[in-house]
Amino acid sequence: MADNSQSRAARRKQKKKTKKKPIWKKVLFSFLLIFLLLGVGGAALGAYWIATAPELDPTKLEDTFSSTVYDKYGEEFASLSGDEKRTKVSYEDLPQELIDAVTATEDARFFEHSGIDLRRLGGAVLANISDGFGSQGASTITHQVVEKSFLPPDKKISLKVQEQWLALQLERQYSKEEILEFYLNKVFYGNRAYGVAEAAKNYFGKTDLHELTLPEVAILAGLPQRPTAYNPFENPDLTEKRMNTVLTLMVRHGKITEEEADEAREVDIPSLLVESRPDPTPYEAFLQQVDKEVREKVGDADIYSDGLKVYTTIDPKAQEYVEFLLTDSEENPINYPDDNMQAAMTVLDTKSGAIQAIGGSRNNEGVQGFNYAIRDGSQIGSTAKPIMSFGPAIEYNKLSTYHQLNDDAPYEIAGSSPVRNWNRSHAGWITMRHAMNQSLNVPTLKLLDEVGIDKAQEFAEGLGIKFPNDQMNIRDAIGGTETNVTPLQLAGAFHAFGNQGIYTEPYAVTSVEFPDGRVVDLTPDSTAAMSDYTAYMVTDMLKSVVTSGTATAANVPGVPVAGKTGTTNENRDSWFAGYSTNYTITAWTGGYTEDGKRAPLNDTSIAQALFKNTMQKISEGIETPDFAKPDSVVEVTVEKGSNPPALPSEYTPDSDKITELFVKGTEPKQTSEKFDQLDSVSGLNAVYDEESNAIQVEWNYSADDDVSFEVSASVDGGQMQNLSSTEDTSMEITEVEPGASYEIQVVAVNGSMKSDPSTTSVTVPGEDEEENEEEDIPPVSGLTAQYIAASSIIDVNWNYDGPDASFEVSVNGQTQTVQSNGIEISGAAPGQTYTINVTPIGANNTRGDSQSTTVEVPAEEEANENEAENEGVEPEEEENEEEPEQDQGQGEDQDQGQGEGEDQGQDQEESEE
Repeated sequence: MADNSQSRAARRKQKKKTKKKPIWKKVLFSFLLIFLLLGVGGAALGAYWIATAPELDPTKLEDTFSSTVYDKYGEEFASLSGDEKRTKVSYEDLPQELIDAVTATEDARFFEHSGIDLRRLGGAVLANISDGFGSQGASTITHQVVEKSFLPPDKKISLKVQEQWLALQLERQYSKEEILEFYLNKVFYGNRAYGVAEAAKNYFGKTDLHELTLPEVAILAGLPQRPTAYNPFENPDLTEKRMNTVLTLMVRHGKITEEEADEAREVDIPSLLVESRPDPTPYEAFLQQVDKEVREKVGDADIYSDGLKVYTTIDPKAQEYVEFLLTDSEENPINYPDDNMQAAMTVLDTKSGAIQAIGGSRNNEGVQGFNYAIRDGSQIGSTAKPIMSFGPAIEYNKLSTYHQLNDDAPYEIAGSSPVRNWNRSHAGWITMRHAMNQSLNVPTLKLLDEVGIDKAQEFAEGLGIKFPNDQMNIRDAIGGTETNVTPLQLAGAFHAFGNQGIYTEPYAVTSVEFPDGRVVDLTPDSTAAMSDYTAYMVTDMLKSVVTSGTATAANVPGVPVAGKTGTTNENRDSWFAGYSTNYTITAWTGGYTEDGKRAPLNDTSIAQALFKNTMQKISEGIETPDFAKPDSVVEVTVEKGSNPPALPSEYTPDSDKITELFVKGTEPKQTSEKFDQLDSVSGLNAVYDEESNAIQVEWNYSADDDVSFEVSASVDGGQMQNLSSTEDTSMEITEVEPGASYEIQVVAVNGSMKSDPSTTSVTVPGEDEEENEEEDIPPVSGLTAQYIAASSIIDVNWNYDGPDASFEVSVNGQTQTVQSNGIEISGAAPGQTYTINVTPIGANNTRGDSQSTTVEVPAEEEANENEAENEGVEPEEEENEEEPEQDQGQGEDQDQGQGEGEDQGQDQEESEE
């Protein structure tokens, strides 16, 4: 029993010891097992990637693949690299300075590693862990040869594994000298130059590489990283910075001394270059955009060396015509003022946003020349107004095109000079349409106040506009700050207005096919940037700008177009952005410099001419429907000057009516009372009562208005005198004069409103006529009076059936006697109402009853000031309000002469990128 007890105690003790054992060994064992499994799996996956890697085909080491570019119809229009010039060099042809420059820049330990630089690879791994995969590469020169020869440019782990493997294989089969030859003969240097020998000839005119100077080899070594950006013909400043980087690397790796580097840095880059450049590639400006999109959207893909099939949106006919307009010739309809003006254009498909054509510059003389259509950008002047003020105001506040804005004084901005209109005048209360039509700055900024700058920025950014520091400035609404926009960006913003509010970022490439058959779709997604009512109402106002506003020179007969002018401070840039339902076109002119600064244009009308000629040409032979009004918009006729808007009454003159657009549900319901008047009395009759020696007057009034009646009378054509005011429909005039003729007038009155007067006449018999009743003189009948505008006369006619008589005609108290049954009254005054009484008089002076009628002569049409402003053609616009000594901007619009958007801050140098 004791033994059993001890045994149980021992077992309990053993259990307690087991429970107290730490678990770290289990955790460590688990992790080791996981890592082992991952390692085995990773090794297996790596082995699979290596097994599926392409073979080292020697023929692919010699040349790059040609890329083929197709137009919108699927037809080939360019072969990129197959047509490029090449000059092969051997290692013996390379000067040591060039070798040193290339290796110091691209791969400092090239002659030491076996294809993989482990130190560089370790740094890249750490960077990719901390910053994300693909943030930093570890490519040696050997890697670059492998990638350009055998692999697509994607940043995939599988491809990177294959790249490492093939680099090792390449180093086993070829010497370092041969690999460097492959690299220097294959790499693209810009300007259609593949290989270092062709680049040396293109840029410096040297066929013997041993004649290259240190600055020249440093430039060549730096070019492959960004051949377009570092093009010394177009961007010598960027080239110099890159050259200095290469020289610094050469010093760091002991290839040259600091003194040699400093001496090389003193060189003037343009002085090294040849005078004549290679002939430009056809459609070069468009291809630059193709290259840009492919590089941005497909990793490191290179359209000049990767053997791609690139499907684009280009319309060759549109592209050719744009290039024709930007090249001087006798056939060119554009009359450029001089040789120094630069110009650029962009043509989009309004519905899709697809780029149809790009004109990058005027008289382009080089390859990879500066492309004003897609590079850097400029202030946009008043073309900003629909994007940053009018559009947001309609979108968020649902304002109508009639919305009233008070253009009463310069717009005050704290800490800055006030904003003025281009015409230095103010029109008072005007419609939003008129403010757009005449490109007025003050109403534009007041409209921005109504919607709020945050909402305006949100709206503009939805149309592809980017603001410095992500903050819109109030002056951006008139296009005069540091916010720069390219013609391509501006076309993208405007195309959405013509496309029912749907925005698509402009694109030149629809898809890219790689040599292995893989296809990448690059067509961007579309977004609803605004409501359809905003798009249509802005478009309708911009149509007015073209037909009767500041852009009549851009009007295209037979093609419904909408558009906006824009001119920046001191006429440095002139813009026109416009669209039809088929095409959207932006045109820019500028580029003048004076003492290193931007200088004014000599002619600000060229942008409109470029738009008009291009739109007219590309619209030939195709149907261009007008912009369709959506159900969310209603047309409403309102009374001019009413604020808030009111419907016209039945008495509102046509000259005081205007038809404008309203968002459905916001249209006015109230009717204006400004021109209201009461109905006239009817059945007015006056009879002399011999018994009471008084005139009994009666009339009818059937309206429900609460009215009283003013009764007036004149005696024998004298002045009309007020007799009484009554609420009854009858009145007795007593103490009348024997033999006197009375004209009686009755007017209905309700507050300040009065009706037109109704009149009748009656004659009181004389004392010696009371017994002489033998002759009965009846009144005239069928009395009419008609105003004849052509001869400015009143034609009065009547009938008479009785004894011989003459006729006394009284016109507003002036009388004359005629024998005929009619009379013509000349000299009728516009706007005057005439009361005509006709009384027959017998042979013994017996008078018949008088008959009366009235006629109103229409008022002459007067030019309403607001209407005249709306229909007026904008004089030459001039730039806004900054004091001469300041160089701030504020985008006042001007057409053909004055500045529209003032620069705020100093003019900036052209961007590096």
